[in-house]
Amino acid sequence: MLNVTSLSQLPSIATEIISFANTSRIFLFYGEMGAGKTTLIKSLCESLGVTEPVTSPTFSIVNEYIGTKNKIYHFDFYRLKTQTEALDLGYEEYFYSDAWCFIEWPDKIPGLLPDHYIKINIEVLDNNSRQIIIEKI
Repeated sequence: MLNVTSLSQLPSIATEIISFANTSRIFLFYGEMGAGKTTLIKSLCESLGVTEPVTSPTFSIVNEYIGTKNKIYHFDFYRLKTQTEALDLGYEEYFYSDAWCFIEWPDKIPGLLPDHYIKINIEVLDNNSRQIIIEKI
């Protein structure tokens, strides 16, 4: 469990979260709207060597970035109405590649999630503080 009280902590927290990736490069992000999922993913991408701007893929569903060593896919499934939309997107090619996958709103595709992933739950404590709970599944 990590407590965040300042955005300046995010680079070190991102490095710590990446260290959990020895079993999976698929990360599922849970938290209410505005909890900081995209902000944390920006820091994770930066820690993996992404130099281009990292933005929310709310309308495109998935953004692709190039890190120092691997591709990174950032998903935002918030707008999906059914899991079929993720199937149409070809989610398997992304999830089962050797790329990093950062997935916001995974609860929209419960039947499509892989067996192993790292769950990141972001809980809002107040306007400036978050609690991040990391769990390997």
